[in-house]
This record gives sequence, C-alpha cells and structure tokens, in this order.
Amino acid sequence: MPNPPNHRPKIVVLSGAGMSAPSGLATFRDSGGLWANHRIEEVATPEAWERNPQLVLDFYNQRRAQACAAEPNAGHRALAELERRYDVVVITQNVDDLHERAGSTRVIHLHGELTKARSTADESLVYDIGAKPIHLGDRCALGSQLRPHIVWFGEAVPLIEVATEEFRDAAKVLVVGTSLQVYPAAGLVEYAPAEAEKVHADLYTEHCPFGFRALTGSADQLLPPLVQRWLG
Repeated sequence: MPNPPNHRPKIVVLSGAGMSAPSGLATFRDSGGLWANHRIEEVATPEAWERNPQLVLDFYNQRRAQACAAEPNAGHRALAELERRYDVVVITQNVDDLHERAGSTRVIHLHGELTKARSTADESLVYDIGAKPIHLGDRCALGSQLRPHIVWFGEAVPLIEVATEEFRDAAKVLVVGTSLQVYPAAGLVEYAPAEAEKVHADLYTEHCPFGFRALTGSADQLLPPLVQRWLG
C-alpha cells in the first residue's frame, strides 16, 4: 500500500535580513548597514570578482566570521518550534545558517550560503567550509579557484522555481524580516494561495502585500507570540 499523505498543514516562511538583524548581523539597506561601507559593484557582482577577487574574498570572509560568531535569536527558535505541528519550509534570502542552527530542518537558501565555497569551473562542485576563510589559491578538485557560494547581483537565482512550488500549497505563509523590495524573491508572495493565512512581520510593513496581515516590529519580538498562537 502507498504511504499515507502528509496531513500536517504546511507553513511556508520567507525570511530576509531583518530575521538575522536581532542576532547582530548587519542588514544591507539600513544606515550603517553593509552597503554603507561597500558599493554593490565592488563586492557582489561577477564583474567585481573578475576585477578584484581579493576584495570580494575579504568581504565575504569577514561576513562569514561574523555570521558564524552570531547566535540564533528568539525568532529563529520560534520558527523551529513550528515543526512540532506543521510541515515547515523556510525559504530565506539570508546567507547565514542561523535557521539551521536554531533547529529548522527544511531551509532553502535563495541567495547562497556563507558556510560553503564553490568551484569557478563547475558550479555543482560545492564544499562545506564552515567558518574558514577562502584564500586566493584555494582550489577545487578541477584545479580552479574557489569562490563564495553566493548568488551575486546579475546572477540567476537557481532555486527560485523550487521556492515557487513550495508556496502553491501552503496553509499559512509568513513573510518575516524583509520589506519585499528585492526580486525575484519578493515576487514569491504572488504564489501564496488565496485561502492561506498570510502574515507580513517586519520593521517596515508599508509594502505589505494584498491579503497579508501586517505585524510591525522586530522578528525576535513578533514571532514567539505568533508561533504560540499557531501551535494552539
């Protein structure tokens, strides 16, 4: 006989930089954020890598060290708790591993992962590096330079189709820590079912999508009570 279908309701979470900000990780757009000291064109594009790979490596080595030193906050831990009752898929724009370290077991990283490096010759060659830096001269099995396993501006987002499919059968959708200004990730909310319960939790909810309930505040403060309500 076939296995019975999974009857646990599904929650899809779309998280952004505001999810990790309470853990001490700088966001990109706030004053004093990451882009205040670096122009995107200098550190986060394929052209930047071609022009000055050392600068790009230094930028991501610093970010990797900061992310690995950070700890999951109450918001991350609350989302992990949802797995007690729900089928939870976290789709994150973040490149840290705080969702995983908090206990979430299904995490899709749209923009890559700081704790991994990949080959410049074959993008399917990906290596776990943890907190270690990447140096010029560090090479993959094919002999090519390793680069951060990050989706840079101007590059395709390889997991966007996978993420789109996850949205289609969600019973609840939670958008947290993102003002929904970065595409294609922001467009995912358009695939949320009309009948799903939908919540947008962020410091900035002026662009709250149609059909979503806005909760204005920080992720670490908003998510624990929301999760307790959903757990009933």
